[in-house]
Amino acid sequence: MSPVRTAPPLILTLDMHGVPHRWVTWQHACFYYAKDLVAWDAGDHRFTFHGGLNRRTGCRSSITANSIIAIRGKALAGKSLFQVPPLDNRELFHRDRHICAYCGAEQSTVRLTRDHVLPVSQGGRDLWMNVVTACRNCNQRKSGRTPEQAGMELLYAPYVPNKAEYLILCNRQILADQMDFLARHVPTASRVKTAA
Repeated sequence: MSPVRTAPPLILTLDMHGVPHRWVTWQHACFYYAKDLVAWDAGDHRFTFHGGLNRRTGCRSSITANSIIAIRGKALAGKSLFQVPPLDNRELFHRDRHICAYCGAEQSTVRLTRDHVLPVSQGGRDLWMNVVTACRNCNQRKSGRTPEQAGMELLYAPYVPNKAEYLILCNRQILADQMDFLARHVPTASRVKTAA
């Protein structure tokens, strides 16, 4: 029986100043290395990827990539650590640690919903600052009302995660060196778990 092969982890890219940018596949990281777009790299993990054989020399090509790479040039220009990340349920539930904002119960993803603090029917928008995680029972009980109108107290306030928090939220296979790097960019008041 052959051993199970796991895919290489995602590579964390940064701008040249060390600001976290996004996750890329090993193939994309190899592209950056091959095009000499890697300004510097960091991290404890290195991965070597092998290509084909050179017809003339018979040598096999390879590229070694670090787990964290800074990309030079205009590719990342204007990408701020403080940009508002895209909102989706998976990252919302991770932001709120799978805890209902009304009853405090920790639930599995299938039992959770996105609740608009100010309901859309009353002019609320689908933004990080207006949504919280709610269990299905509490969301149905609250219905199209505000927490005050429904007599339900919010146990925690919504907030917009910064780019580093968002990168932690959207990748559940983070290497320890990547988590250490990202944790240095997470505000101390964040609810995002940064333990590796």
